[in-house]
Amino acid sequence: MKSTALIGILLIVIGVVALAYQGITYTRRDTIMNLGPIHAEADREHTIPLPPIIGVTAIVGGIVLVVAGAKKSVV
Repeated sequence: MKSTALIGILLIVIGVVALAYQGITYTRRDTIMNLGPIHAEADREHTIPLPPIIGVTAIVGGIVLVVAGAKKSVV
């Protein structure tokens, strides 16, 4: 299998995952209060949203690369 087709398959998988999860969530520890020796911290979750257009674009690009790789190997 050509590298073009492998990259296309990888893009399709990434696009499906991006559509399924729709965002990246991470936890960050923030300082709430700092009074001398007394510290108060809280864990807060933040989300980076992934628009559906990113997943769709990755899937379409992957399909184009798979088709281009298949045509290239036939010739």
